[in-house]
Amino acid sequence: MSLLHLAIIAPFIIAVFVPLIYKNIKSVHTGWFILPLPILLFIYFSSFISKTTNKQVTMESFSWISSLGIDFTVKVDGLGLLFALLITGIGSLVILYSIYYLSKQKEKLNTFYVYLLLFMGAMLGVVLSDNLIVLYAFWELTSFSSFLLIGYWYNREKSRYGAQKSMIITVLGGLAMLGGIILLYNMTGTFSITEIVAQADTIIDHPLFVAALLCILLGAFTKSAQFPFHIWLPDAMEAPTPVSAYLHSATMVKAGIYLVARMSPVFAEDALWMGLIIAFGLFTLFWGSFSAVKQTDLKSILAFSTISQLGLIMSLLGVGAAALHYEQPEYFMVATTAAIFHLMNHATFKGSLFMVVGIVDHETGTRDIRKLGGLMNLMPITFTIAIIGTFAMAGLPPFNGFLSKEMFFTGMINALHMDFDWSIIIPVIAWIASVFTFIYSMILVFKTFTGKYQPEKLEKKPHEAPIGMLISPIILASLVIVIGFFPNLVKPLLVPAIETIMPMYEFDVHISMWHGFNTELFMTIGVIIVGILMYLGLNKWRGIYGIFPEKITLNRFYDGLIDSMYKGSYSLNRNVMSGSINHYLSYMFIFMVVLIIGSLFGLDAFAFSTDNLAPIEFYEVILTFIVAAASIALLFTKSRIVSILLTGTIGYMVALLFIVFRAPDLALTQLVIETISVSLFLLCFYHLPKKLTDDPVPVKVRNAIISVGVGLFVILVGLTAHSTKLFDSISQYYIENTYSEAAGKNMVNVILVDFRGFDTMFEIAVLGIAALAIFGLIKLRRNGGKKIENK
Repeated sequence: MSLLHLAIIAPFIIAVFVPLIYKNIKSVHTGWFILPLPILLFIYFSSFISKTTNKQVTMESFSWISSLGIDFTVKVDGLGLLFALLITGIGSLVILYSIYYLSKQKEKLNTFYVYLLLFMGAMLGVVLSDNLIVLYAFWELTSFSSFLLIGYWYNREKSRYGAQKSMIITVLGGLAMLGGIILLYNMTGTFSITEIVAQADTIIDHPLFVAALLCILLGAFTKSAQFPFHIWLPDAMEAPTPVSAYLHSATMVKAGIYLVARMSPVFAEDALWMGLIIAFGLFTLFWGSFSAVKQTDLKSILAFSTISQLGLIMSLLGVGAAALHYEQPEYFMVATTAAIFHLMNHATFKGSLFMVVGIVDHETGTRDIRKLGGLMNLMPITFTIAIIGTFAMAGLPPFNGFLSKEMFFTGMINALHMDFDWSIIIPVIAWIASVFTFIYSMILVFKTFTGKYQPEKLEKKPHEAPIGMLISPIILASLVIVIGFFPNLVKPLLVPAIETIMPMYEFDVHISMWHGFNTELFMTIGVIIVGILMYLGLNKWRGIYGIFPEKITLNRFYDGLIDSMYKGSYSLNRNVMSGSINHYLSYMFIFMVVLIIGSLFGLDAFAFSTDNLAPIEFYEVILTFIVAAASIALLFTKSRIVSILLTGTIGYMVALLFIVFRAPDLALTQLVIETISVSLFLLCFYHLPKKLTDDPVPVKVRNAIISVGVGLFVILVGLTAHSTKLFDSISQYYIENTYSEAAGKNMVNVILVDFRGFDTMFEIAVLGIAALAIFGLIKLRRNGGKKIENK
């Protein structure tokens, strides 16, 4: 295993020791022991910058399931390195911030940092994996760990609701993505992203290509909160602010952006890819910015602003894909450049703004802008950081957001070169959405820090945050300014990432603050003028939000769907789960009989052949007769003891049949199990009535029909299986390889442990999960349960 692999799994390794650190070192905040890891990882990944700048790609592979083409292959190219630096760099600042934000006396820091490390490692695995199956495993782990982080304050109903919502939507999208991965494998014969990209020209005409494209986009859209899947992100704001700053500025929501960028070399030549990304991205951009204006909670404003910014980046990637469809690709490559540049800028200003909101909440006890105001003099440093972050988000000079917003306008204007009638709508929607972006940015900073101070509405007397809580947002705000004045400093990160997305073109990126009096500048001036006027007249036109009926929303649809599922499950449970094992077995047997016999004759699959049958010996007939006689006698006995003895007789006769057919291991197992079962049955039933209850005639008839059906389907399946030899039996393979390949003489044990090791591993995993659940229930019961808030 290489150092690169170790860098990815390091967060998982450290997570194992966090509970021990928390338990044994109470005097020091646990975050101080975690902080060195992301810093070291950031330094390590920074060492790859010189390689990616020179177009070098680092790949390391670790053999995992080579027979299925699944190896833990990691790849550091321009795109993966950019995301790895964001994950570790922002992660370092978030952990430093959390040390001062989360109290070591009040919070369970062991679980918080375990969840955070799981998420960090999962994100690194997503952006650095070259194997799609490994990528998918890490992808779903990000959903699982974010679920734990969002629900960290699980005593709150809103936290549980937000965690569940994000989990359901992103995991379902992930399953769709898995379908796309499998389709890609069917088309290319490989899970390697590098090898799939090499075959991109040959698979575009494949009949499965469009289906794979749609599945991949569905996974990306759900993860990156594109409309209509965006509804999970505002509810995820119930997580602690450090989590929000991390998940929604540099990691979780950027995973979908990463997937679209990574798979663009595969799908971008199809116009459907371009069209869907532009359409969904633009609408998400508009809807997110439009919805942010009506919010009154600071984190809700940032949530919808994140949705809007993700739509912006997504639409730019869509316009950038147009370079493959038109003769002048330079018109569209600027959009790809803007997408990656704004992705970097968004991480800096949005991370700082989340931390500012956390400071305001921490020092005042509220995030409601209706209760805030006049904090500028009380919290001057926080106000300064807020000004820098919001002005960058609004696209104002001299901050980095202005540069990427100008490039965004350039990309949208260049989209007019697309030859379809409605191309004018692209820059129009982009400009309108930018106006609303300006408005919510002004609301965020001025409604909070200017205006009338309302101490009577605050839970705490506000004051400036401690310096430790200010360090991280100050660093991010400083980057906003530095990148604004010296944007070409990021070229070593920007250019290699763009070349990874568009490997067929050469890039000459030069970013400057002043480009003269051009269309983009006039669009920005228009945004500022219209935005100021609309902000000043906010109360006069805000009533338009009342046009949209409260009962017809995507959230209501989601809640109704979940509620219907609950009601349906309760109804099914009430009508079907009667507590009777007899009923449950009846349902299962009826289903199997109908399905199997129907399939055998409906698909003309039944076959009967007496070829290669061994002669039936007399003692085999005797044993079979005893089994049959004992089975029939069971139907007429009235005594529990006799029923148990007859059941044991059947089991022992089956064990003798195993011996006759030369399966001593199975016979021994059967004898042991039968002896223990009969003993336990006798012990238990000793305390029950001696006579069995007599079922009504209809029940007997039903049971008789089911019994005959089950026996019939077993016979038919056995005959068909013997009579249909589509391929050689695998038994000879086990006979030849059990000792040479696994060094074991017991074939049954070797099959279970080695040849079918993954089956056994997953069975153990299921038992382990069940054991953890039981342990949790016992612990809760022992503690008397905990009060759950339903506010």
